[in-house]
Amino acid sequence: MKSKLNYLIHVSIMRKVKTKWFVIANVLLLLAIIALANIDTIITRFGGDFDRTQQILVIDNTGFSYEIFKGIAEEDSEIPTFTTSDEYEMTLFEGSYDDAIEKIEEDTSIWLILFDESEDEIFDVTVVTNDYLSTIRQQTLYSAINNVKVTLALLESDIDMEELTEIYSPVEIERVYLEEERTQERESTDALMGVLFPFLILPFFMLSIFLIQMIGAEVNDEKSTRGMEIIISNVSPTIHFFSKVIAGNLFIFGQAILLFIYGLMGLGLRLLTKPDGDFLDVGVIRETYQSLQETGALDRFIFIIPLTLLLMALTLIAYSLLAGILASMTTNIEDFQQLQTPIVFLSLGGFYLAMLAPIFAGSTFIQVISYIPFLSAILAPSLLVIGQGSILDVLISTVIICITIFVLIKYGLKVYKVGILNYSSNDLWKKMFKALKTK
Repeated sequence: MKSKLNYLIHVSIMRKVKTKWFVIANVLLLLAIIALANIDTIITRFGGDFDRTQQILVIDNTGFSYEIFKGIAEEDSEIPTFTTSDEYEMTLFEGSYDDAIEKIEEDTSIWLILFDESEDEIFDVTVVTNDYLSTIRQQTLYSAINNVKVTLALLESDIDMEELTEIYSPVEIERVYLEEERTQERESTDALMGVLFPFLILPFFMLSIFLIQMIGAEVNDEKSTRGMEIIISNVSPTIHFFSKVIAGNLFIFGQAILLFIYGLMGLGLRLLTKPDGDFLDVGVIRETYQSLQETGALDRFIFIIPLTLLLMALTLIAYSLLAGILASMTTNIEDFQQLQTPIVFLSLGGFYLAMLAPIFAGSTFIQVISYIPFLSAILAPSLLVIGQGSILDVLISTVIICITIFVLIKYGLKVYKVGILNYSSNDLWKKMFKALKTK
């Protein structure tokens, strides 16, 4: 029995691995992951005008706005301001407004800011560009201009310069946490992990969908070619069922390792070819590691990662059991795809809820949904990472998925034995329910 099971597992895996499409798909995956990890470097290497220094001409008819505006802009230079590269050159233009317009027509990338005297306001401002300004650029530019207005209003109120400096100095905010485990560093770390973790679970979502499709396609392929009759005449449906489940999970496990290696290769290439100031350069990675170590986030990873991997592995097993059962009930791949659609939407719902969890903090609905099998592998670890769940919640989800696996094996095998040699959809559901009632 064991030799037959091992033989079917070996044949099933080899059918997947020894194909040109497996090689082509993994080569494309490798190139895609490396490209995504280095997308900004690739864009930069091809060139363009996005990294140029933004030229800004300023006409100051008030006689006092330019220096204040330039000073405010320079103070905000560390924040994304006028360009994506945060580099700009501001020049006081001595010519007329028409001369500045001619200059912009010659070089359409130049911006013009005109400060003019006003009877009702402190000054009037006109912003001239050849093209649209993005929302972020427009808001930042207008914010700087409004800050100039506030500064001038305070100066006209005869406020002492020391008082003015004190007004513009940043407020020192002391954070007090009543819970002993809470710290400001922990708060920042939780926020960072809450943003990143949903994106890290994307590979699991993709692999689970791939696993369902793979098992369904293989079972229906054997049924459509009548090869199933030959196989079942030599082995029991139980052995055949478990061979598909084990082979599918082993293949997905190997694919996950390959994806991890591809990610390391993409990151390694990025570190070798990183541009100056890259947010993933070696220095930043070292600082991030030290920060996670100091805030205790690494200690949390020690139990978060194993629990997450265990829950994901058990969920993949449950998915493969469900896929095998559903595949046995269908007579062709088209029927299986119709049954597969609700499962895909179910998984997609869990993925989106994980993305929304940081926004709807403390949601009872999301907390309850995190216990549901097939969704818990995505939701429960996400809630744990952002501080909305506990280890107990993950353990409860793990126990529930184990119970689900037991139920799928106990009752799913009965359905599988009836459906695997069924080639007609007539009264299929009656046969399935009848099989479930048998002891």
